[in-house]
Amino acid sequence: MIHTPVHASWLNQAEIFFSITQKKALSPNDFASLDELARTLLAFVDRYNQTARPFNWKFTAADLARLLYRISAHEHAAQNPAKLPEAA
Repeated sequence: MIHTPVHASWLNQAEIFFSITQKKALSPNDFASLDELARTLLAFVDRYNQTARPFNWKFTAADLARLLYRISAHEHAAQNPAKLPEAA
């Protein structure tokens, strides 16, 4: 069973929807009128609602922890560069 993350806010859900809509229905942005744009959006939503499947969330909390650790280590290394031995 696939569930959306329990920590995801409704805003994240809206951002996902608008991202999909932008990629699949609005690019390229060459609509002759607002009516054409409205028809395109409504047709996309109707079609997407018939074919949509739940997302397969692969990025786990452990993945996030590892990523944050790597970022932190990288930032720490950038702030404290290793000292090179002086030339003779």
